[in-house]
Amino acid sequence: MSSSHIAVVIPAFRVENHIADVISEIPSFVQTIIAVEDQSPDNTGHVLDTLARTEPRLVVINHEQNQGVGGATMSGYQEALRREVDVIVKLDGDGQMDASYIERLIAPIIAGRCEYVKGNRFRYWSYLQEMPAVRKIGNLGLSFLVKAATGYWNVFDPTNGFTAISGETLRRLDFRLLEERYLFETSMLSALYLIDARIKHVPMQAKYGSAPSSLKVFESFFQFLVYLPKVMIRRFIHRYILMDFTAISLFVILGLISVSFGATFGIYHWIQSLRTMRPATAGTVMVSAMPVILGFQLLLQAVVLDIQNVPK
Repeated sequence: MSSSHIAVVIPAFRVENHIADVISEIPSFVQTIIAVEDQSPDNTGHVLDTLARTEPRLVVINHEQNQGVGGATMSGYQEALRREVDVIVKLDGDGQMDASYIERLIAPIIAGRCEYVKGNRFRYWSYLQEMPAVRKIGNLGLSFLVKAATGYWNVFDPTNGFTAISGETLRRLDFRLLEERYLFETSMLSALYLIDARIKHVPMQAKYGSAPSSLKVFESFFQFLVYLPKVMIRRFIHRYILMDFTAISLFVILGLISVSFGATFGIYHWIQSLRTMRPATAGTVMVSAMPVILGFQLLLQAVVLDIQNVPK
């Protein structure tokens, strides 16, 4: 570990009361700390500038306008790449991530077992019990959708922002695919899949303060519902059309055609029955139902095969 250059990136926004403690708890084997002050309306910037005078590892980047957690993290990533860092950890500045887990996060990357590591707060029931209810609803409700869209079926707690990535992998990443705000963590998974990066998760316990959560469950859920279908379509085209044409490609195409035909045929004849007040014949019902059933079976089989294609 001593031969690897380790850096921690901290997006800092409205964390004047926490950022000093967060930086003080970062282990000594971390050579570089990059804090990105994201035009915070409080004294976060002043606190960081004061800390930089006494903490030689600390590098402060000041944004001229707020770019969100994703934009701030990307600025930190770019600075880390400029400094040719080997492993970059992303750590929030609000004190809700335990810096003692940094060593566990970076170990699989240094050992060459993966290129990206995420913290997992869902591994142990005792950890989950301490999570506020609004966060449980938001994370558990979105987990399956994120898995299906990104292709990382083995990743738990996909919205957890406590992560580590190898510098080599970060250089290969297309930053244009990354979202600047709340969708950043999911967009990272999506972009990593396109370069076939291996991901592991590390069980950890999050720390929650007395401040109420800023997560708006229903608003965030709607944003994901709009964003994730685009991610899924892009992944399918890239992986199963452009890169290779497999049984999954065939199952998805035939499954969608079959379901669409059966549903369209059934809806059309259902409307006709309502207009004429004549019940549809058994043959009409079968012509509608069978393609839908067959199509769903093909799509389910495609999902099973896709789960087996997680980058290893």
